[in-house]
Amino acid sequence: MAHDLAQLTEQLLDAARRAGADTADAMAVDGTSLSVDVRGGTLEQAERSEAVEIGLRVLLGQRSATVSASDVRAETMAEMAERAVAMAREAPEDPYIGLAEPGALARDWDIDALELSDPSAEPDPAMLEEDARRAEAAALAVDGITRIDSASTGYGATRVHLAATNGFSGGYRRTQRSNSCVAIAGEGTGMERDYDGDGRIFQSDLRSPEEIGRSAGERTMARMNPRRPKTGAYPVLFDERISSSLIGHLLAAASGLSVSRGASWLRDGLGRDVLPAGLSLTEDPHRPRAMSSRPFDAEGLPTRPRAIVEAGVLKSYTLDLACARKLDLAPTANAARSVASGPSPSVWNVALTQGTQSRDDLIAEMGTGLIVTSMIGATINPNTGDYSRGAAGLWVENGAIAYPVSGVTIAGSLPDFLRRMTPANDARPWLTRVVPSLLVEGLTLAGD
Repeated sequence: MAHDLAQLTEQLLDAARRAGADTADAMAVDGTSLSVDVRGGTLEQAERSEAVEIGLRVLLGQRSATVSASDVRAETMAEMAERAVAMAREAPEDPYIGLAEPGALARDWDIDALELSDPSAEPDPAMLEEDARRAEAAALAVDGITRIDSASTGYGATRVHLAATNGFSGGYRRTQRSNSCVAIAGEGTGMERDYDGDGRIFQSDLRSPEEIGRSAGERTMARMNPRRPKTGAYPVLFDERISSSLIGHLLAAASGLSVSRGASWLRDGLGRDVLPAGLSLTEDPHRPRAMSSRPFDAEGLPTRPRAIVEAGVLKSYTLDLACARKLDLAPTANAARSVASGPSPSVWNVALTQGTQSRDDLIAEMGTGLIVTSMIGATINPNTGDYSRGAAGLWVENGAIAYPVSGVTIAGSLPDFLRRMTPANDARPWLTRVVPSLLVEGLTLAGD
């Protein structure tokens, strides 16, 4: 049974008013998810779920509390509101919380222009199973692959609605379709594995199961019989598969939550050089068919494109209302939340300036160095940016790939090497983080 999510949020707000809340916001989410796993050519698991969840945040002056439930009966909403108000009375004061001013709220958005929902019907489970079988068969067809750890497909459709006592009310529907495959080669201590996968809003955009399976198998075989290079300083190319992690560390440091707590190496970073002068990092929450697109944020503010880094210079932190007030800055409409939590800053779709050279061009220029294709763990000091991560990939000699590598630790100063990166031109434009392969000179590798 489909629920009227707008009506549920209004019922929650009415219950909050009756319980004594000064202001409140409410969120209702319902959705369907379907997943299928295949192994050894047979169906291993199939799951389908449907759920509705509601959440309520109440504010009493500068105190707040959030409650959630999966029961949408009127009596449950009344109990939720009373419990939330009682909790808020005991909560510590926060001088920075509060709803958006009515004049700042999003209005008249064009949800269809964002293409967040595939209008086609939910796929049949048999279709998902067949896609998983095709991916598995393609991976097994790669010479040397011994078995498949998993071949999985999935579908999800979610509706969300947000309303608040400041007059905001809005919602949208989002769909997602995915395929993935994990392939294994070798035995015992000589075993290696790798994967490929794709996730899209529209089924028609999804890469074929054969391409995903074949890629997973080929990536696995490229990792066989790895070595450890000599310890030293070498150029490192972060492959496009994992290069977004470097930008992710930058985005985390530029989060208003970290900055407002003083726990960021970018706490005084506005106006400083953080990337090479030729690179910019932009955010576009209105990019069609992108997973993180949205017309408004979790506080009802209108989303808009912005420059996070422009020509190498940090121009903007990522802010919700509370962080913006604490830092005495304008909010950037980047609040995210779940039904069980209050707002916090989150980035939407971001893109880094691409270079003019291909990945192969950068490899040829490396001489001797490492192409990183996977990373393990992370030790990053949030206050200084000191960086240390385990890595595996491909060793380059004389500008050509020589052999696979594993068991390497990469170390350096993240703020330092972010300022001397060279991008390739191979970023995938449909991802939420459009980041090409990135070459960094002179990183310390700990090997043999």
